[in-house]
Amino acid sequence: MPIVTIQVTREGSKPGNDSVTADEKAKLIEGVSQLLLDVLNKPLDATFVVIQEVEKENWGWGGLPVDAYRKQRALKPD
Repeated sequence: MPIVTIQVTREGSKPGNDSVTADEKAKLIEGVSQLLLDVLNKPLDATFVVIQEVEKENWGWGGLPVDAYRKQRALKPD
């Protein structure tokens, strides 16, 4: 019985969205479940997927809050 947890920042994938949409969540659940079936032969009805949305201010990266990290990264030349 696999249990998969997906954590994402609470922000939209498109302008006007402020979180992951119900349709996007459904596609994540379907895709992860299918992957476990294809790779590990785990039945769909035995796979649990939990999606957790985390406020951006609660997500850090590179020693900084995610927004500050993204700004810093955008300023760096490739």
